[in-house]
Amino acid sequence: MLMLMLMQRAAQQADGGASDAVDTLSHSLALVQRLEALLLQGNGSDVTLRVETPNADEVKVMAVHTLVLSLQSPVLGDMLRDRNGSTLTLRETPECAGVFEKFIRYLYCGDLSLRLEQATPLHRLATKYQVETLQRGLTRYMTLNLARESPSGHVAGWYEYAAEAGDVALRDSCLQYLAWNLSSVLQSGEWTGLSFRLLMTLLRRSDLVLHSETELFAGLEEWISHNRPDGLTAENALRAVRYAMIPPRELFRLQTQSAVLARYGESVRDLLYMSYQFHAASPVHMAKYFDVNCSLFVPRNYLAPLWGSSWAVGNPTRDDRSTSFQTQLGPSGHDANKRVTWNVLFSPRWLPLSMRPMYTEAGAMQPTRVEGGRPRVIVTPATSSADFAGVSFQKTLLVLAEQRGRLMVKHVYDFHQSTEENGDFLADADLHRRTSEYLVDGSLMLHVVVKPLYQTLVAGKN
Repeated sequence: MLMLMLMQRAAQQADGGASDAVDTLSHSLALVQRLEALLLQGNGSDVTLRVETPNADEVKVMAVHTLVLSLQSPVLGDMLRDRNGSTLTLRETPECAGVFEKFIRYLYCGDLSLRLEQATPLHRLATKYQVETLQRGLTRYMTLNLARESPSGHVAGWYEYAAEAGDVALRDSCLQYLAWNLSSVLQSGEWTGLSFRLLMTLLRRSDLVLHSETELFAGLEEWISHNRPDGLTAENALRAVRYAMIPPRELFRLQTQSAVLARYGESVRDLLYMSYQFHAASPVHMAKYFDVNCSLFVPRNYLAPLWGSSWAVGNPTRDDRSTSFQTQLGPSGHDANKRVTWNVLFSPRWLPLSMRPMYTEAGAMQPTRVEGGRPRVIVTPATSSADFAGVSFQKTLLVLAEQRGRLMVKHVYDFHQSTEENGDFLADADLHRRTSEYLVDGSLMLHVVVKPLYQTLVAGKN
């Protein structure tokens, strides 16, 4: 190979080519292999690492090189400079001690193999010893494996660790995954293991994606039965349920059959009373007496048919597509039997007016869809109605993606009429690539949710 490169260089110069061309030889793989052999064989080692657990029931001994460790970790560099003798003793948790050899190998070779359960102790070591490249790499690994299947779940544990370690990016990614995929979390073994802090963080959010509020109550009942918290904790959790979003028939059933409500029902009696009033009266009438903008009356992202519809957009880079579906006018008993028909338009290459080419020729027709645009979704009612008075409809578009063979909610976009209001709709989705995570059997998987909101009525009271 080297002879071939030299012959090409000579030919280039003979043909009058640039004589100052620069060629590159890379033997980095061989260097990594030699560094790995250096670690395994301990040749030239000038220090011994002794890794102990708190009870000293497990001890690992490794012959290492001060120069290599100091280059990769400023913390280890300082500790090695300040050591007394040829041995440096480190005390780690059993979990961290179990992966310490992988950690040291990374310092020599720049790569490692790991399982899901090893991500947290490796990240903890990378954080403790300030190995920033490994820390960033593990944060990305964990973010990309949130949907991966595991026997008892791992996302909640990663969230708790990230909150403790101060890794804001990882913490927020875990929390977003849990919120946007709550139905699958509720059905996993991970749900009952959630801490009370994480449970309340989720219950307070309006962007939870789940089948219905009834499903959330059932999950909370299971959590309380499994964890047996003190009375105040259980009551605080139960008061975070949005009972007004549960149909009155379901509320009656819960009051008569729920063991949790039988024990703690008094703590949510006022919320149940307001919910029954909400179902009995029109929203306009309710707004005269109650703040209908409080969380009790704000829907979450429900997947039940009365709230919206799923939509698989086949070949999403080709032509405009449209569909329609019906929802209830509102969640109150007064509006539940009234239906609204919604028209949905998907445009794969929409350009905002400010980005369209100018046409100066008189009578020239400007196209509504231009090559090079970006995707857009518009949701509008098929007809107007006097029943819409005092109600604004928020549309939420859920974009699903496939990760590790499992469907997950990747993005959530809220808008009034068009995703153009967001500005970043599917900005990072390469829909032309057949292997794109956004394409499932060649289709873009969407779910539209329509949520009636009543803020304008509260404003009208003042």
